[in-house]
Amino acid sequence: MTNEQIGMEEEPEIIYIPDDEGNEEEFEVIMKFEVDGSDAKYMMVVPLDSEEDDADEVYAFRYEEDGDDLQLFMIEDDEEWAIVEETFNTLVEELDGGAQR
Repeated sequence: MTNEQIGMEEEPEIIYIPDDEGNEEEFEVIMKFEVDGSDAKYMMVVPLDSEEDDADEVYAFRYEEDGDDLQLFMIEDDEEWAIVEETFNTLVEELDGGAQR
């Protein structure tokens, strides 16, 4: 049985992203999704170091998986960013709406 099948909460997925100085920072993956009509995959992450001012920030990346390898890509195109932001907000609203029922 998986954790989902028995109603237990899954372990958070943690990834490590190097900063500008090459130091790896821990991030928790809070959501992964694909955009309709595209093969692109996206993930939303939050920093685990809650002492920082940016602890409430959510970061978005396009990603590709090749076996155990994960490649992250910055979203630099305004049109792509708008699509990702709209999809993320829609998914959050659906989750919030489902929790209130």
